[in-house]
Amino acid sequence: MATPIPTVTAGDRPAPAAAAPAGPPTRRRIRFRPGVRHGFLLLAAFVWLLPVLWMVSMALTPNDVQQREPVGLLPDGLTWSNFADVFQLGLMLRWFGNSVVVTTAATVLTVAVCAMAGYAFAKLRFTGRRLLFAVVIAGLMVPREAMFVPLFLMFSDTGQQNTYQALFLPRVAFPLGVFIMTQFFSRVPDEYEEAARVDGAGPLRVFWSIMLPLARPAMASLAIFTFVLTWNDYLWPLVIATEQEMFTVTTGLASLQSNFAAATEIGSLMARGLIGSLPLVVLFLLFQRQLIRGITLGSGEK
Repeated sequence: MATPIPTVTAGDRPAPAAAAPAGPPTRRRIRFRPGVRHGFLLLAAFVWLLPVLWMVSMALTPNDVQQREPVGLLPDGLTWSNFADVFQLGLMLRWFGNSVVVTTAATVLTVAVCAMAGYAFAKLRFTGRRLLFAVVIAGLMVPREAMFVPLFLMFSDTGQQNTYQALFLPRVAFPLGVFIMTQFFSRVPDEYEEAARVDGAGPLRVFWSIMLPLARPAMASLAIFTFVLTWNDYLWPLVIATEQEMFTVTTGLASLQSNFAAATEIGSLMARGLIGSLPLVVLFLLFQRQLIRGITLGSGEK
């Protein structure tokens, strides 16, 4: 006997499933191929390096050729005499030494002061800590040029004009460095300090033996920032140093541009500029990872 086929009425049919509510429209991310992205990056790097390449071309071109015709990106008549005469005109060797002394002293003192201040603001509890930290951060909003007059009067009244300490001491007060170190120490777990205090370590011992080794990445980044800013500083050495023997590389090169030799020896001037910027290039090539790490410190990285 055949089995009867059941019939389904309209009332027995299952109701269609309700459609899911439509969500917000998603944005489609534009993705470029690696070759296209690398091409854009190379183009941007070339545009950024274009003045440097022109500077190198002028340094490798004889001065008499530059007096007759403009120089392009390729040197016309290759010569190394401009680089050989870098330290013969003016006090370039003395200026280079002044920059080394001032930059080294400013970097060491700034890192030491900012590390101690950052640890105090992040880990020590004392009255007025928040207010004092706000005052320090407010220093970021004060232009350095606004402090030149009181600083100049202070160093002049104490007989410290045209001295090394007058060149690097204003750099030690670095609010950005205090902020960087405070942010780093605030992310270090308190358990490290508690474990050290249980073992009988005092605040100085904790700071020297535990906190400083942990803060090496932040201190390296701060040292690089301070070195670059101090080496490139032009306005303050121009204000406080009135004798040529105390000029730095930046002020010394600027003083050479005001004489007639600078108009006839452009190649020599460009060669001095390249030699003066060489320490910064070497510093970046050696410590580029620490520099990138310092840039990302404020974005939540430990």
